[in-house]
Amino acid sequence: MQGPIYLTADIRRIEQAAGDAPLMQRAGAAAADLAANLCRGKDVLVLAGPGNNGGDARIAAKLLEERFFRVTVTDRVPPEKTWGLVIDGLFGIGLARPIEGEYAKLVEYTSRQTCPILAIDIPSGIQSDSGRVLGCAIRATHTITFIALKPGLLTLDGPDHCGEIKVDALGLQLPAASAWIADPSLFSLKPRPRNFHKGMAGSLAILGGAAGMTGAALLAGRAALKLGAGRVYVGLLEERAPAVDMLAPELMLRHPDDALGVDLDALVIGPGLGTGERAETLVGAALASEIPCVLDADALNLISENTDLRKACAKRSADTLLTPHPAEAARLLGSTLATVQEDRVKAARLLAENLNAHTVLKGNGSVLVARDGHWFINDTGNPGMASAGMGDVLAGMLGALLAQRYPGETALVLGVHLHGAAADALGGPAGLTASELIDSSRKIWNSWLRS
Repeated sequence: MQGPIYLTADIRRIEQAAGDAPLMQRAGAAAADLAANLCRGKDVLVLAGPGNNGGDARIAAKLLEERFFRVTVTDRVPPEKTWGLVIDGLFGIGLARPIEGEYAKLVEYTSRQTCPILAIDIPSGIQSDSGRVLGCAIRATHTITFIALKPGLLTLDGPDHCGEIKVDALGLQLPAASAWIADPSLFSLKPRPRNFHKGMAGSLAILGGAAGMTGAALLAGRAALKLGAGRVYVGLLEERAPAVDMLAPELMLRHPDDALGVDLDALVIGPGLGTGERAETLVGAALASEIPCVLDADALNLISENTDLRKACAKRSADTLLTPHPAEAARLLGSTLATVQEDRVKAARLLAENLNAHTVLKGNGSVLVARDGHWFINDTGNPGMASAGMGDVLAGMLGALLAQRYPGETALVLGVHLHGAAADALGGPAGLTASELIDSSRKIWNSWLRS
């Protein structure tokens, strides 16, 4: 999927600017066209609510009747019947409170149907800016959304309720966007000339791997190697750290001070770092440098607990990439997990602004925000990624892109999208391991470079 994303307030302004354009008629016609193709038979149930969404649904119903479909329009639970299609036009992007009462019963009735379910604009019960379920929500097999994509279709619970998404711009010219679906086509990739050497691919250090967590740093290092970094140093805090990684002997294992002291193009700190005094000192040293830096895992936790580290991060001029999951984001914001998940876009934008960093808030529909305020939602990845070490691999991939002199925003969007695409190429939805993603990522990355 590709395209710009607009918040609900932006969509409302676009609608107002359209003036007398017959938007409801266009929306109803677009919904009817798709419904006619989806219906398994001739019986169509149209759920029509009280607002504009219901108006779209009623127009679609009338147009379907003209095509000789048998259409039932209602806002209450109908008698049991075998439907060829259900059209959800109960509540659209204006929904602000939980669905309850008779409408909740209608949502539950719809969930029992085995036919295709087409949501108009957004499945009823999904908050359009956040993807939250407001009380309960329709689980559609298809969604036709109008004017442009909305965040709620793409993040948190939205993707589990939207099914296949189709966008109809209703004939409108859209204003300049500040948000997009993450996609490699948005950025210029750097094809490698034949006359190339490892120094041109950059040097990267990865700091982490405290006692019992050396695997995290090694995973990040292996990912960085196979995404094209020229040299990768891994500074391990574990006092009895191995001298060589037998699965990737190309990695140069070092004491953290030695790894930090070489001539570097990029730095990753956090995988398996721990939160002790030594770890805190290393994070401070990383933030004090002018090296493009990825802050992951325990580095983020240390920043959330230390005001001086927060200030040092916010003052950096070099590119800084933050990779929190929702719980880490809550700690960084001094908030709660529930509050972060209630509005993932808002939380990610606050982190980027407060810490002057390119930020990805990981999760279903990861939200990425650049320093300049541009933001993205990533639509690759699957539940198989819910396993240990996935974040370490992502950190290493991001570090490799920084080492190859990709700007911070470009590295973040390409890396996160590639990370999810690698998982999708492997399948799922269960049993994926982080180490499997490394070779899959390399294969896809090279295909992008070749094309």
